[in-house]
Amino acid sequence: MRGLPKFDTLLGITVLFLLIFGLIMITSIGVPKSIALSAPNVTYPDCSDKGVDCYLLFKNHLIRLFFGLIGFLVAFKMPMKFWKKISTLLFVVAAGMLLLVFFVDSTRGTFASNWLTFFNTSLQPSEFAKMALIFYLAKWFTVKGDDVESFQDGFLPFCIVTGIIIFPVALASDFGTVMVLGITAGVIYILAGARLKHIGFGIFSAMIIAIALVSTVPHVRERFQAFAKIDEKCIESYCWQSQQANIAVGSGGFFGKGLTQGVQKSYWLPQASDDFIFAASAEELGFIRIIFVVLAYLVIAIRGYSIASRAENQFEMYVAAGITTWIVMQAFVNIAVNVAIMPVTGITLPFVSYGGSSLVACLIGVGILLNISKNTTYYANNFYRRGNRGSHPAKYSHYRRA
Repeated sequence: MRGLPKFDTLLGITVLFLLIFGLIMITSIGVPKSIALSAPNVTYPDCSDKGVDCYLLFKNHLIRLFFGLIGFLVAFKMPMKFWKKISTLLFVVAAGMLLLVFFVDSTRGTFASNWLTFFNTSLQPSEFAKMALIFYLAKWFTVKGDDVESFQDGFLPFCIVTGIIIFPVALASDFGTVMVLGITAGVIYILAGARLKHIGFGIFSAMIIAIALVSTVPHVRERFQAFAKIDEKCIESYCWQSQQANIAVGSGGFFGKGLTQGVQKSYWLPQASDDFIFAASAEELGFIRIIFVVLAYLVIAIRGYSIASRAENQFEMYVAAGITTWIVMQAFVNIAVNVAIMPVTGITLPFVSYGGSSLVACLIGVGILLNISKNTTYYANNFYRRGNRGSHPAKYSHYRRA
C-alpha cells in the first residue's frame, strides 16, 4: 500500500482518459470550425495559408484545460469544511449570475441565452450553478435532519431552493441543464430521506410543467416533434441536427472512417466539436472504439457512488452523490441526443466537448470527488482491498423511504 496515491486512482485514470480523448477528437473534428473562425473571409482556405489556423479549437481547448486543471488541483487540496462553509455564498453568487444573464444577454447562436461575456471571453453560469446547488443542498439537508420527511418543512422548502436555480435556467431556454439540475437535486433529496409520496408528487408536477413547456414554447415543441415524427418539413428545418447526427453515427459503422476522415463535421453536422462531438467521433472511430467512452462514464458512476456510500459524513455523501449524478446524467443526456433516443437539448459531453465553462466546472467537480475519496480510499479503491476483503459497511448508505 505504501507509495500508492491516496485517492480513487481508477476514477482519476478514467477522467484522464476522457480528457485525452477530448483533445484528440477536437484536434481531428475541429479543423473545419477552426478554419471558419480564423479565416472567415478566405474563399478557399488552406492550412498552409497565412492567417489560417487549422488547430485554433485545439489551442483554445488546451488553454481552457489548463485553467480547468488549476481548478481541479485547488478543489482536490481544499478541505471539505471550506466548501461547506462557503456553500451559502456560492449559492447566492450562482443565483445572481444566472439573473445577470438577462441583463447582459449573449445567445451565441443558440436558443439558450445563458452566456456572460467578459473581456472577449465567455462564461456559462449554469455550469457552475450545478456545483453551487449541490453544495447548498448538501449543507441544508445535513442541518434539516428528520424534518426532510415533512411536506411543509422538507418538500416545499426543497422545491423553493431548487427552483431559485432552475427557474432562471428554464427562462433562458436551457432545458437540458434544467433536466440535469432537477435529477441531481432529486437524488440528493432521496438520499436525505424523502418520502416516496413526496417524490411521486414532485415527478408528477415536473411532468405537468414539461408538458406545458412543450405545448407553449415553439422551439421545444419542434424538438419534440422532430423526436416523435420525422417528415420532409422536419428534415429541412428543426430535424436537421438529429438527422445529421444519425448519419454520422451510422456511417461510422463498427470500425469508423479513421481520424480526420469524417465528412459530417465539415458542412453538415452543427456543433460537431461541442454538443455533437460524440456523433462526430463515432463516425471517425466506429462503434468498437466509441463504446469505451460510454464505459468510461459507467466507471465514473460506479466509483462515484461507491465513494458516496463510504463517505465520512452526510455532507460529503450528499456532495459525492450529487457530483456523480451531475456528470453521469449530463453524459447520458448528451449521448442519448447524439444517437437520437432523446430530443435535442444542447448539452455538452463532460470532459470531452469543446467548451470552457463545462470543462472547468466538471474538473472542479471531479477534483472535489477525488478529495472526498482520500478519506475513503481504503474502501472505495479496489487497489487497496487486496489482502483485506472483509466487509466494511457504509456509514451513510441507508435510504429512508418511509
